[in-house]
Amino acid sequence: MVQFEVPAIVPADPQANVTDLLVDRVKATPDLALFAVPDGDGWRDITAAEFQTQVVALAKGFAAAGIQPGDKVGFVARTTYDWTLVDFALFFAGAVMVPIYETSSAAQIAWNLSDSGAIAVIAESADHSARIAEVRADLPLVRSVWDMHAGDLDKLVADGTAIGDDEIERRRNIANGADIATLIYTSGSTGRPKGCVLTHSNFVELVRNSSVALHEVLSVPGSSTLLFITTAHIFARFISILDIHAGVKTGHQPDTKQLLPALGSFKPTFLLAVPRVFEKVYNSSEQKAEAGGKGKIFRAAAHTAVEHSKLLQDGKKVPLLTKIKFSLFDRLVYSKLRAAMGGRVVYAVSGSAPLGPRLGHFFHSLGITILEGYGLTETTAPATVNLATKSKIGTVGPVLPGVGIRLGDDGEVEVRGVNVFKEYWRNPEATAAAFDGDWFKTGDIGAFDDEGFLTITGRKKEIIVTAGGKNVAPAALEDPIRANPIISQVVVVGDQKPFIAALVTLDPDMLPTWLSNNGLAADLPLTEAVGNPAVRAEVQRAIDEANKHVSRAESIRKFTILPTEWTEASGHLTPKMSIKRNVILDDFAGDIAEIYEIPVNTTNVSLS
Repeated sequence: MVQFEVPAIVPADPQANVTDLLVDRVKATPDLALFAVPDGDGWRDITAAEFQTQVVALAKGFAAAGIQPGDKVGFVARTTYDWTLVDFALFFAGAVMVPIYETSSAAQIAWNLSDSGAIAVIAESADHSARIAEVRADLPLVRSVWDMHAGDLDKLVADGTAIGDDEIERRRNIANGADIATLIYTSGSTGRPKGCVLTHSNFVELVRNSSVALHEVLSVPGSSTLLFITTAHIFARFISILDIHAGVKTGHQPDTKQLLPALGSFKPTFLLAVPRVFEKVYNSSEQKAEAGGKGKIFRAAAHTAVEHSKLLQDGKKVPLLTKIKFSLFDRLVYSKLRAAMGGRVVYAVSGSAPLGPRLGHFFHSLGITILEGYGLTETTAPATVNLATKSKIGTVGPVLPGVGIRLGDDGEVEVRGVNVFKEYWRNPEATAAAFDGDWFKTGDIGAFDDEGFLTITGRKKEIIVTAGGKNVAPAALEDPIRANPIISQVVVVGDQKPFIAALVTLDPDMLPTWLSNNGLAADLPLTEAVGNPAVRAEVQRAIDEANKHVSRAESIRKFTILPTEWTEASGHLTPKMSIKRNVILDDFAGDIAEIYEIPVNTTNVSLS
């Protein structure tokens, strides 16, 4: 059994809770700008001391409203400054937040609130309030619904002025490390969401150790980051708490359509993103260059960037011609992309799904080191991450301090350490099934290299076994295909079938530009685009490229382009944009059956 374990760097403090991270930060640097909020065309700083003052004032409001230590409070909101303000105010009041994705349906909201036993809920928008109102009758435990859009946070602050500082100090010190800090529900990609009990020690010990491991990222002069992925997800939640501990200035932009202007004005030093964001940056840049008649230059620049980065990673000498081309493209292409991302980004942390070596090497040559990591809600986000001082593109890095990972006989990744959650809420059967002693069984399949760098190769439950007995990991095919600019999502199928096939959906944002760049009508309806020969040829090209990396028995022989989108609203994607594979397989069973109605020559790849 392969196992890598790294001792904690920072001594554990069993009595510490999350509030101590903010209190310690304020004591160390009260005047440090810890946040920045939009202000006209710019940003207004909020110091550590100012943030704590606002946190305590809101915590008093919660106390005055009858929230007791240990009470569960739901929160439905986008990624804004108010999200972290509410988060820490609930910590200071001794309460337990139950974050809810702002895109959740009324039924999903009802499940999270009822299963958790929440007695109150905070809603950011009128739309969120309306969804809660739909199911309010089914939530007898919920006593209060506070509407941020109606000014209820300000009302809470006003009503809390009679509560003394000593009461908030008492409340914030009640919880110790072993106590529940938050109750986060899984995305539900494989069934009904389960509540993950994350403790104060999960956050405190992981944050303190990660800040040492990621010192070079967090200590860049004037370090800052712009959060735009949902803070209801553990990935952004962990980073927002890490930033407070490390003294990193945090801004927020909930509207991804405004991301580039926000990056330009905020100028962060590092980013937190999922691979789809990096794919969008690359693909939109390529298509923009194509539209301007510079597509050939961009592709040459991209090829040189990847080649240059690979040579550096392998410790090989960069040939003079490559150096010359790299210098030229740096002026013509790379510098413009850096400027579009704010001009100061040095690092980017990527998680949630595999990034792929091509994008990692491309951005590395832009001067942006993407540190890909791996983790789950159950591991308080990161279990492994590439470090500034120890990084390999194409892997998810070495284990973090305080964390151990071992691989089961079947390659399943198992984790133990400071980051592993306590249990599934009110679900002892699921908890027992998820652990082997103190090792959490992730359900992911992985492999270590000799230096302890982990690579995730797929999900245990998603392995396809063809009729010929060949085991196929869908992710190895899906991830490179999804990198194509016109492809939005892809699901590989073929369990107990004679060959591997794929369902494909098109990207509605990128498709019009691609159509225009290829001499076709930009407003071609999706229903017509799926049958267009040029579109099908482009999808085939992406599949052919992916097939190069697998054996013939694993390669995709046929595909179907669906005249629809898979979205969270349609029920086919989770809030973090992961596919709900089982739902898709059920909903599109007819399309899958059609693929296999006509046999194919398994020595050739063909169109359906």
